[in-house]
Amino acid sequence: MNKSLKTILLLAALTAVAYLLVTKFFTGEDTKTQAGPPSGPMAQKVAVDVFVVSPTAYQNRISTTGTVLPNEEVELRSEIPGRVTNIRFEEGSHVKQGQLLLTVNAEDLRAQLQKLKSNQKLYRDMEERQRTLLEKEYISKQEYEQVSNQLAMVNADIRALQATLDKAYIRAPFSGVVGLRQVSEGSFVTATTPIARIVDVSPVKIEFSIPGRYSQSVKTGDKVTFTSEGSPEMYEARIYAIQPSIDPATRTLPIRALYENKNEEIKPGAFVQVNLTLKQMDEAILIPTESIIPEATGHKVFLAKNGKAQPQMVKIGQRSETMIQIMEGIEPGDTIISSGILQARPGSDLRIRKVKKGNEDIPDQQQTAAPAPGV
Repeated sequence: MNKSLKTILLLAALTAVAYLLVTKFFTGEDTKTQAGPPSGPMAQKVAVDVFVVSPTAYQNRISTTGTVLPNEEVELRSEIPGRVTNIRFEEGSHVKQGQLLLTVNAEDLRAQLQKLKSNQKLYRDMEERQRTLLEKEYISKQEYEQVSNQLAMVNADIRALQATLDKAYIRAPFSGVVGLRQVSEGSFVTATTPIARIVDVSPVKIEFSIPGRYSQSVKTGDKVTFTSEGSPEMYEARIYAIQPSIDPATRTLPIRALYENKNEEIKPGAFVQVNLTLKQMDEAILIPTESIIPEATGHKVFLAKNGKAQPQMVKIGQRSETMIQIMEGIEPGDTIISSGILQARPGSDLRIRKVKKGNEDIPDQQQTAAPAPGV
């Protein structure tokens, strides 16, 4: 074999080796081998936490915000114009119903009333004389009726003027506390001039709203508990009025409860947190809210059965921040995947990291409702 032939064979061999190397590089056979899943049965399992379902007794409660309203409240104003001649109340003091609070100068009305009373006496004497003459048939009945009508008109004028004069004396319409006064003696007041505000603060009303879907679960006489801003103390009130219709704008049902407030510790206008117990259930199926997967056709959970993930459609009930009630689809003893749901697929092998039972630290179900109007 000559030298040129050896050179040709060497080049051919080098070309073949280069071809094989390029083919493996572009087909990625070695990369594919390295990138493949590691061997071992645990490498393909999904790590999850599970929740074992068991019947649980709980109270379904609504937690919502509300506001405190006075039992009665009115702004005092004078019905007639005039100058304030006497103020007979102290700011912030308690007053009784009918107590005189303020007087307005009405001397001109008193003068008119005196004049009318003088005319009343005159026409009364005339009417008595005319009636005597009529009985003796010295005058006609028509002549008597003229004087009688004049007396009746004077009596009506006196009653009307007396009613107007009574408006010069401003009295408390109900028992309560008088607020800060806005006028002084000598001030000229009209029907638009605010004088002071009187408020009945014992009892007070607690106004709040609940979602309309709970309208059948609440009735007058039910008790509510509430806390006032700035105070940890819990108070108890009783529902006395429920709006007969659901607000179409907010889809909520306005409710009012009454609190005695004997010590006047709760102030009108205060913001309160209200808790209303809707229903006491002895046995309920509750699972963590994070276990629920919303879908277009409903709600789904993953069960852990025989070490594999199994999807299950469910019907949900009441919901809270941490737990949700299951009405259909789950039975006591079922094991629900509560963590690692995003990695789970139907039929996935599972590696259970943590197990929690349904009767461990299940709190009362607290529903969060919309705030009361004005809150």
